[in-house]
Amino acid sequence: MKEIVVYSKHGCPLCDEAIEIIKDLQEEFPLQMKEIDIYEDDHLLERYQLMIPVVEMDGEMIAYGKVDKNFIRKRLLKETVID
Repeated sequence: MKEIVVYSKHGCPLCDEAIEIIKDLQEEFPLQMKEIDIYEDDHLLERYQLMIPVVEMDGEMIAYGKVDKNFIRKRLLKETVID
């Protein structure tokens, strides 16, 4: 099962949209989503403040800002073929 981490903050419409996209993709792929609020960690806040939401898979940033569902889907399909 793939784990996807979404770095976000409370009250961020783009973050809410990214989370919904990942939830939708959970119906197609075996995914576990972990949401992390960047305001709970100063390092994350400094790193991602202007980029959120940030979507990470296998420790690699795969998307940020306006997240595209089809891009994430294609990445998951690629990962599924490789695994």
